[in-house]
Amino acid sequence: MLSPAGRDQMLERSASPPDNGRTHSAVTLQSQADARSELIGTAPTDDETNRKNMALLIQLRWTAVVGQIVTIGGVHVWLGIPLPLTRMGAVIGALIFLNISSLVWVRHRAAITNNELLVALMLDVAALTAQLYLSGGATNPFTSLFLLQVTLGAVLLDGRSTWSLVALTCASFVWLTVAYRPLDLPPNPLSETYTLTVAGMLLGFVLNAVLLVVFVTRINRNLRERDAHLAALRQHAAEQDHIVRMGLLASGAAHELGTPLASLSVILGDWRRMPDLAADQELAEDLEEMETSLQRCKSIVTGILVSAGEARGEGSSPTTVAAFVTALVEEWRDARSARTLYFVNTFGEDVAIVSDVALKQVIFNVLDNAYEVSRDWVELVAGREGDHLVLSISDRGPGFAPEMLAQLGKPYQSSKGRAGGGLGLFLVVNVVRKLGGSVTAENHRKRGATVRLTLPLATLAIGGSFDA
Repeated sequence: MLSPAGRDQMLERSASPPDNGRTHSAVTLQSQADARSELIGTAPTDDETNRKNMALLIQLRWTAVVGQIVTIGGVHVWLGIPLPLTRMGAVIGALIFLNISSLVWVRHRAAITNNELLVALMLDVAALTAQLYLSGGATNPFTSLFLLQVTLGAVLLDGRSTWSLVALTCASFVWLTVAYRPLDLPPNPLSETYTLTVAGMLLGFVLNAVLLVVFVTRINRNLRERDAHLAALRQHAAEQDHIVRMGLLASGAAHELGTPLASLSVILGDWRRMPDLAADQELAEDLEEMETSLQRCKSIVTGILVSAGEARGEGSSPTTVAAFVTALVEEWRDARSARTLYFVNTFGEDVAIVSDVALKQVIFNVLDNAYEVSRDWVELVAGREGDHLVLSISDRGPGFAPEMLAQLGKPYQSSKGRAGGGLGLFLVVNVVRKLGGSVTAENHRKRGATVRLTLPLATLAIGGSFDA
């Protein structure tokens, strides 16, 4: 056995790490759980997506205002076709007022509902109907712009609202076939009138195509962001359900193990009091080793029950970063009789934190994984980056397979070939995520890997809490 002084020297000493070329050639991938966590925090909800889409409708309305001014001016001045400029200008003025009001409305609302989008599209249909009524009704080649509103409605609205918009556009078109202000066309030959009609239809088609591509593409981008957000939420819920089930299973197993462990403790106590066994030095040493192992089993069972049944802070004790990590390293080394774990503390000025059972188990799990593949050298470096505690666990094992790095944080991703394996890193990623931190893994260029846990000190401090 090492003396306390020798142990301290061992804990503070670091073997020379391998020439891994980590800076230049390491493969580094952030866990997908962290990415999902960021997505959950930033991606839009349905109402927020509607808000973005309302902003696109406002942009489209400004485009319509400019297009109507140019078209009306060109027809009236260039083609010499008289139009009711006052009334058509009033419709454009109403659109401008509607757009300004919509801008103010959107700016002061955090979310926009489906019904609000429906009203906006219906008002656009009404404005288009009014302009067509004043310029030839159904004979106007720009009636094809009704399809633009219908297409936008099909993309933006729910089924019931979409059919309501379709009914309105159909009714408007039918009304324009019987009620409209005829155009006062100049006495041109039939061929010239036909040419004007075809030119108008061509212009209407081009406008429809361009506007649909531009705005539907942007709308689809908003919808894809929403769908990605919903998928992340479903994945997050599935992971939480998985963790709860595992916690219940572990808690039940711990309770079941309590009775046989208590029986073994009583039996070992009786054996120690037997004169024949006590007189045998070799048997006495074996009994002592058995009692030590039994106490460790009890400690593990207690830790499972605490982690599964207690909130953070209950059953935890105040400590510091240096004391927590040093005690953790000593406990891990003593429990596994491993003398190849090297600890380097570059944290700097010590900070008060809470000694949390779940966090300790997370670090144990990563150390166990490293020790399984690298019995001769495992290194734990405790450092600080701003307001974060950074724990880096390195080994000289074969490293992570590329598919494991790509799926880091997902359950049942294991290189050990055991049925049901791969839950360790899944739990590590989820516990660290609840603490507001992140997990990254990288392979060294030649051999070995590093798992890096980044934890906010504010969460670890006394009074901090899980980010549930």
